[in-house]
Amino acid sequence: MSRLGKLFEPGRPLIMGILNATPDSFSDGGLFVDPAAALEHARHMVEEGADIIDVGGESTRPGSDPVAAEDQILRVVPVIAALRASLPKGLLISIDTTRAGVAEAALEAGADFINDISAGRDDPAILALAARRGAPIVLMHMQGSPKTMQDAPVYGSVVDEVLAFLLERAAAARAAGVPSEHILLDPGIGFGKRREDNLTLLAHLSRFVATGYSVLLGTSRKRFMGAVCHETDPQRLVGATVATTALGAAAGVRLFRVHDVRENRQAAEVVHAIRQIGV
Repeated sequence: MSRLGKLFEPGRPLIMGILNATPDSFSDGGLFVDPAAALEHARHMVEEGADIIDVGGESTRPGSDPVAAEDQILRVVPVIAALRASLPKGLLISIDTTRAGVAEAALEAGADFINDISAGRDDPAILALAARRGAPIVLMHMQGSPKTMQDAPVYGSVVDEVLAFLLERAAAARAAGVPSEHILLDPGIGFGKRREDNLTLLAHLSRFVATGYSVLLGTSRKRFMGAVCHETDPQRLVGATVATTALGAAAGVRLFRVHDVRENRQAAEVVHAIRQIGV
């Protein structure tokens, strides 16, 4: 089976370890800009059970500004090349970007697929690139942009609206030539949503799974959970993140994008084992 095969073959949920090659991400900004530091952290995540390393060169925290494609490339390409040269051959690498130029440079350096928080809206050429390169693509929902997304987001029915958006973007990807099996959906927890919106989406993850597309969930250390738990330090939200991973695994979510690999892998694997007994 090829590396990409495990994205879509039946089996346990997959853990995507976050590797931010950025100076300003909300939880770990500045820690892994240097390729050597990034490689060491990636090795640690692989030892803890990561199936995928998600490399990004642009912070998308609330209020963040865009980063030029050229600067993103300078940040991510050396990291991806080092990961591909040094880590196990079966490891998947994704590039977290909304820009086709960055995605293409990352794929050339050894990345396997694309994680686009704009769902192909920032740069529609990214959909054609995914089709041309045979690269799966994650399409995420976000209301607004990272700069403005938490400026009073409003929904009528958050589940219906997010689901309709993602299905429309999946149709756009298919129209660009991306096969259905290469499309993954992400409800975009924390991206242009209020606390109650995030909780409602988490309560209805099974509706996203029911689309037939693979689903990615990214809640790791998100602020809305801190509001629930009365905790202001993102690094103290490991337990909260693990709870959402267990919830997602029970609903059939396929991928979990996390900072804390071991804890979330354990939660996902235990829930998967329970679900297998119940089949």
